[in-house]
Amino acid sequence: MRRAILIGGLAAATVLPGCVKRTLSISSDPPGALVYLNDREVGRTPVEVDFLYHGRYDVRLQLDEYEPLLTSGKASAPLWDTVPLDFVAEIIPADLNNRIHWHYVLAPAETDRAALIDRAGALRGQLRRETDAPASGG
Repeated sequence: MRRAILIGGLAAATVLPGCVKRTLSISSDPPGALVYLNDREVGRTPVEVDFLYHGRYDVRLQLDEYEPLLTSGKASAPLWDTVPLDFVAEIIPADLNNRIHWHYVLAPAETDRAALIDRAGALRGQLRRETDAPASGG
């Protein structure tokens, strides 16, 4: 009898499979930035993208008059979407959603040439001081 119930349950699960949906929702301040995930253009913020794999993604945002932003985002799996529970999540007749939201703030582009040159000089001086400093021994 147990075997018949188990087989019937598995048959029902294959006939009425559930749905696991994984979505990245990406926004920016200001909105309208062009988004690239792993060097693939996916749209302008706010944008939603379906994904298959959890892990780290390279993220690039570009918007006129703002500094390009090169960073990364991590898509973590909820408990029900980890091995071995993910197998059950795929076959049960239920809709499961893993929605991850990343928000990025873009910095205005430096348009004042003199200020840009001054900032470059300050960074060059800081680098020289750091490389000329004696190494501390322990």
